Amino acid sequence: MRLPILAKETFALFARKKSPCPQRFLSGCGLWTEDLSPQVKQQIESHWRDQIGVKPPKTSTPATKDKYYVLSMFPYPSGSLHMGHVRVYTISDTIARYQRMNGRNVIHPIGWDAFGLPAENAAIDRQLAPSDWTANNINHMKAQLKQLGCSFEWERELATCDPEYYRWTQDLFLKLYDAGLAYQKEALVNWDPVDQTVLADEQVDENGLSWRSGAKVEKKLLKQWFIRTTKFAKQLYDGLDDAVLHDWRDIIKLQKHWIGNCDGVNFDFKVNSSCSSTSVATFWTSTPELIEEAKFVAVTSNHVLAKQEGVTSADGTVKLQSVVTNPFNKEQLPLYVTNDIEFADETDSFIGIPAGCDQASQFALAHKIPFSPHACVTSDEELEKKRQELCRRAQEMNAGGHWSSAKLRDWLISRQRYWGTPIPIVHCKNCGPVPVPREKLPVELPKLSQLSSKGKSPLEDVSEWVNTNCPQCNGEAKRETDTMDTFVDSSWYFLRYLDPQNSKQMFDKEKAFQMTPVDLYIGGKEHAVLHLYYARFVSHFLHSLGLLPEREPFKRLLVQGMVMGRSFRVKTTGQYLPEDQVKVIDLKKGKAVSKETGDPVTISWEKMSKSKHNGVDPEEMFREYGTDTTRLLILADVAPTSHRNWNSNTFPGVLNWQRRLWITVQDFIKHRTNPPAIAADEEFKNQEDYLWDSRNFYTKGVSFNYIVSQQMSVAVSKMQGLTNSLRRAPAAVFCHSRQFERALAAQIILLAPMAPHFASELWAGFTSAPNRLNQSTEILWDRPVLEQQWPETDMNYQLDLVCQVNGWENCTVKFERRILDRLDKEEAVRVAMSQQAIESTLRMRNVLNVKFTVYPGVDSVVNFMTDQPPPKKKPVEL
Repeated sequence: MRLPILAKETFALFARKKSPCPQRFLSGCGLWTEDLSPQVKQQIESHWRDQIGVKPPKTSTPATKDKYYVLSMFPYPSGSLHMGHVRVYTISDTIARYQRMNGRNVIHPIGWDAFGLPAENAAIDRQLAPSDWTANNINHMKAQLKQLGCSFEWERELATCDPEYYRWTQDLFLKLYDAGLAYQKEALVNWDPVDQTVLADEQVDENGLSWRSGAKVEKKLLKQWFIRTTKFAKQLYDGLDDAVLHDWRDIIKLQKHWIGNCDGVNFDFKVNSSCSSTSVATFWTSTPELIEEAKFVAVTSNHVLAKQEGVTSADGTVKLQSVVTNPFNKEQLPLYVTNDIEFADETDSFIGIPAGCDQASQFALAHKIPFSPHACVTSDEELEKKRQELCRRAQEMNAGGHWSSAKLRDWLISRQRYWGTPIPIVHCKNCGPVPVPREKLPVELPKLSQLSSKGKSPLEDVSEWVNTNCPQCNGEAKRETDTMDTFVDSSWYFLRYLDPQNSKQMFDKEKAFQMTPVDLYIGGKEHAVLHLYYARFVSHFLHSLGLLPEREPFKRLLVQGMVMGRSFRVKTTGQYLPEDQVKVIDLKKGKAVSKETGDPVTISWEKMSKSKHNGVDPEEMFREYGTDTTRLLILADVAPTSHRNWNSNTFPGVLNWQRRLWITVQDFIKHRTNPPAIAADEEFKNQEDYLWDSRNFYTKGVSFNYIVSQQMSVAVSKMQGLTNSLRRAPAAVFCHSRQFERALAAQIILLAPMAPHFASELWAGFTSAPNRLNQSTEILWDRPVLEQQWPETDMNYQLDLVCQVNGWENCTVKFERRILDRLDKEEAVRVAMSQQAIESTLRMRNVLNVKFTVYPGVDSVVNFMTDQPPPKKKPVEL
């Protein structure tokens, strides 16, 4: 809608007037005579882009209770943002901005997961140095993130390929080495024949294929570096039940499945053999109390110890030349390769204790292994005491003694590639493996401009780098040429963000105690096992050294869904086609044909990918619709945790809403500049009451969806509801109503975290209008929108005390906010128990615990946890 000529002239005169506030951030673009076109959006975003960042950090470290650490999983610098990036970083930026506007000292950092195979392979293909390829990609993606309007603290920026970062990754390795948790051994490992490197078990799928290249993984016998994650297996398993974890849901199930039930103990046995370089082997048993009575060890044909000669018996069992030594009584136990033992799932070894296991006794009898019955443990107390004693003795001997599952393996970190963190070890003929002194860190990668993948580390060919002197004896030595798995780099990056310029240590302990754990961690479900498992392990380890205040690194998870594109695939060949090569017959039924061949084509929603021709370039979205519109589109319609089907049919709702907001501020300026007559008192009062109620209702709802449920799509819907209320008001209310002024201010402030450029321009228009009615500190007229106080519900507005049983809502009780905010747990329980719905539900149940949660200005919840779940009604939606 175009404004009348007279109004345009008024706007033009007003736009030329000096703003009462000299700050540039309140001046705006002065485009209030224009429709909200894509060109106007571009001008708005260009004007505000450099003004909506974050202020420099406070010089003093903020108090723990005021901090909020929102962390998004840092990206691999592939070269360009995709819509998945847009989604995760829009979510994190929205929450960071919301928390800042609520007075929190927010940490919202960004960095680059910059080492790894993709960069190395791309550099090989293009005959470039990986460092140059990576740096160019980082520069481009950084510019795109700034265009997206993300309020990252760029002074905290890091890249894992920077020597000043990986110096401390190497220091972490040495901490693990000093604690006996980093070790080297010969192992039968997973070999990726395409990427020419070793993979950890976690990086091989259930079909035996590489997680990255998709190649069929082979087995190879190599000497490799491992991290003894199994030492912390029980802690990591039990930590998943820590009350600090929030919204982990099915991630807990995935992690528990990966770790496995920790119902046994790992013990390390020395291997005595002239035909094996493996000096120590780890075996698991479910009866650690009987470990001293072990008589033999059996392994499968896939075990590394089976790759040697032995004597085969008539039943096919092979008795190996090697023997292993029981660490407790020094007895030498024979080793067998056999199919006659029923090995635990996903295990390849078995400690034979005939006195405590029928199949072990049968095997011992069949192979004439002498054994005698053991003295039975008479009580559970005696059993537990003996287990604890044996585990303690094993730990003192550095021979294991840690509870773990049968299937869990230590973390294999060796990679036979160039572009990774060098392992800070030198190999000396006299001293063996020797750690590089910390004052000599970082061990920097040599600059290589030409690379090739030959099945060995390219570093082996750099003689001037490999050949060095031993730190202990100064004799000739060679550097370790394997580099670390990139998951080591990403296992602790969130801690370096706290102190990125620290040149003396990984991070300052005092800062870590004040600013960790991370309050909200946002990322994809594809990292639910690998990355989260390793990051939790490192956090547990650093906590054991007294460097972190908590074992668990991340309080709350927001696992965002994927952005899906519509794909078209030829039924007969599986070939993906671009949309312009397809004739759609019936979109709803998924019927289409190839324009060229007429072959039937299936239509489906799949993860966006160039190879599937279903991706959307974010920069095209920015150009066509604007950055803030793109942000709103990615947040609207579906919850952040759900997959988002990217469909232009959903765009009009957001586009029309933005236009209506723009017109609302245009009308506000027009009516305040040329005031119409005031309406009749009763009609005016009814309008004021309606706007008062609307502002409170929608402010409460939006705030709940920002901080409690984090359902951004619902927050968008509620803000649209507030816009509807504002648009109903007649011109006189625009001009003369204090409640309209309050409601419009709240509307713009509520929008600001999601659309900071657009909201900043709306606020500039709002504050430029004359005849201000609200002179309280509720509206800071001389400050930009992102520095406003978050809107609150009024003290006389009625909120709910939500009464739940086992998390399900039974009833609500209304209170004015001034009363509900002061309600303590005892009174809340009394009120809830007086409600018939709660009383009848609890009548036949035992209450185990009562949790009382206050969300000031929103609602409060009293939740009765019982021994029996009640019939489900509905989960709370405040």
